[in-house]
Amino acid sequence: MRIDLHTHTLLSDGELLPMELARRAFVKGHSAIAFTDHVALSTLERVLKEARLDIELAESWGMQVLLGVEITHVPAAKMDHVIAEARRKGAEIVVVHGETISEPVEKGTNLAAVSNPEVDILAHPGFITEEEAELAKTNGVHLEITSRASHCKTNGHVAQIARKVGARMVVNTDAHSPSDLIDTPTAFMIAQGAGLGRKEAEEAVLVNPAALVKKRRG
Repeated sequence: MRIDLHTHTLLSDGELLPMELARRAFVKGHSAIAFTDHVALSTLERVLKEARLDIELAESWGMQVLLGVEITHVPAAKMDHVIAEARRKGAEIVVVHGETISEPVEKGTNLAAVSNPEVDILAHPGFITEEEAELAKTNGVHLEITSRASHCKTNGHVAQIARKVGARMVVNTDAHSPSDLIDTPTAFMIAQGAGLGRKEAEEAVLVNPAALVKKRRG
């Protein structure tokens, strides 16, 4: 079943209540989803507190819903502090908004993220370097292959660099609306479209996300 560990609700710039996004994901065949709304220090506590309330309701359907954040446009030099605060306030999944080519993300963000083993996923990392991917492998940071149109243009590069060094990948949607959610066959197409073979796609779509959920939930 589908696992998506990068989604947004109206607690940041998404369209749906956390509760409604969870319901849409459940009906679409998801076994787990993470709410990872955009945060910096200004919104971190509020977003986690409010999302937690809907998670308690949504899990009554039998789907795992993880409390997470996407740390976004934080200065690279301050990244470790914000990551530590996110964990301290209860974030189960920590995503860092990577150096996508479609937004003016500060150079050094990718490096700061992959250097911190408390980061679960570096989202849409753009033209990530081999050295950064090596650090991601060492520190257990997963590199994202994304289905989001504004960020997916460098999927092929991310996949090539990740497979070269053996860094783990995950396929996420970065969903902002219900139409952004995808099923498992579509996730496989995204992975294979990035240049992954069938076994590599299985790891990115099924194995690695499930392992992350198990790591954070036990």
